Amino acid sequence: MNPLAALDDPILALATAPGRGAIGIVRISSPQPLDGLIEVLFGQVLQPRHAHYLPFRDAAGQCLDQGLALHFPAPHSATGEHVLELQAHGGPVLLELLLARCLEAAAASADGPGALPRLRLADPGEFTRRAWLNGKLDLAQAEAVADLIDASTEAAARSASRALAGVFSQGIASLRDRLVELRALVEATLDFPDEDIDFLEQARARPRLAVLEAELAALRARARQGVLLRDGLRVVLAGQPNVGKSSLLNALAGAERAIVTPIPGTTRDSISESLQIGGVPLHITDTAGLRSDEDTADEVERLGIARSWTAIAEADAVVFLRDLGRRGQPDYDAADARIAAGLAEAGARTVLEVWNKADLLDALPPEGPLSLSARSGAGLEILRQRLLQAAGAQPAGEGSFIARARHLDALAATAGHLAAARSLLDVSDAPLELLAEELRAAHDALGAITGHTTADELLGEIFGRFCIGK
Repeated sequence: MNPLAALDDPILALATAPGRGAIGIVRISSPQPLDGLIEVLFGQVLQPRHAHYLPFRDAAGQCLDQGLALHFPAPHSATGEHVLELQAHGGPVLLELLLARCLEAAAASADGPGALPRLRLADPGEFTRRAWLNGKLDLAQAEAVADLIDASTEAAARSASRALAGVFSQGIASLRDRLVELRALVEATLDFPDEDIDFLEQARARPRLAVLEAELAALRARARQGVLLRDGLRVVLAGQPNVGKSSLLNALAGAERAIVTPIPGTTRDSISESLQIGGVPLHITDTAGLRSDEDTADEVERLGIARSWTAIAEADAVVFLRDLGRRGQPDYDAADARIAAGLAEAGARTVLEVWNKADLLDALPPEGPLSLSARSGAGLEILRQRLLQAAGAQPAGEGSFIARARHLDALAATAGHLAAARSLLDVSDAPLELLAEELRAAHDALGAITGHTTADELLGEIFGRFCIGK
């Protein structure tokens, strides 16, 4: 179904999670009034925005359940349309009967006032999409609805709530307002090319652009933090066999997630565990020990090593684990050197060199790379903090908000256009038409975040990932 072709259809969905529960909510949203449907369902008028406790009956008049009915006439509703919510007990069979009864009642109301003959089941995200279309939310706030539902940490949930409240959108709006002012100056200069007054110089266009770029840089830093809170950090534990990668995974997870033995090559495939540090989700992957094909005749282990290098290339951070007990042994050091070269060749973004098995020493080395003991837990807290630092994580304060990778892309595109505009301003005879075009492109890139300039394909991608009933 093409969502844009069905915007006038009344829609119906279960707004609570599938399965048994104390309460189940059936939600209807319609551009047309719901008076006819309400009359068929209840035989009475519902006072707007008041909870009515009454029986939910089938077509034969038999009581299915007792519950609450709430009517929100447009535009004072979550979607901006006419909304009806039925709150019943959360039995799956009962809720299916209520859905079927609403569809049946809509068909029965086809000949009366407020008829809803086209009432249908909603597509994923269709309620939130209508809220966006009717100006109840901008696109960044609409995405925050899904992020709030999917939040895996308290910090992510609070940041998503702030984004839903409009903290991120307000920052975008401030930038767009400044851009509009700057674009107006450039357009005025284009309209009056023969004037003696240099509009751009007198209006301090360069300082205005500098302030705009500074505000954009600050917003990008906060957005990067928001993406980290939403998506988390992908961390790979890498190193030679028997350096303690599986032991470190177990220590960080606080559970025996990986098998630990003194036999080299025990880990043959990637094992992942998700946890949180300081409110930031971390997805940690233990990989097969890295060694050359000449050092193993096991084909399964070779496949595991190949997967290790793939995981390393895709990771946000790599913990290069080394063995203090074998430090200084020529063969071991040479193999570690080959791994270090391989990490650079694989394009590992951030590499943390960590020495394990510090319990074999009388004391932790005071300087140099981090040393720890996965067995005793010494040094683990420092590693956690180093991982957060490597990710660029900042404390999730009152101004933090959730963000997505597409937002970072749009902000980066905006920064690129502003940098190009600054270069044109620095050239005395640069065509002002090019400057105006760069500013327009920057304005459009910002608009893509909140939905002012967004392709239909992107809208389908965004709202198609919502659950039914949102």
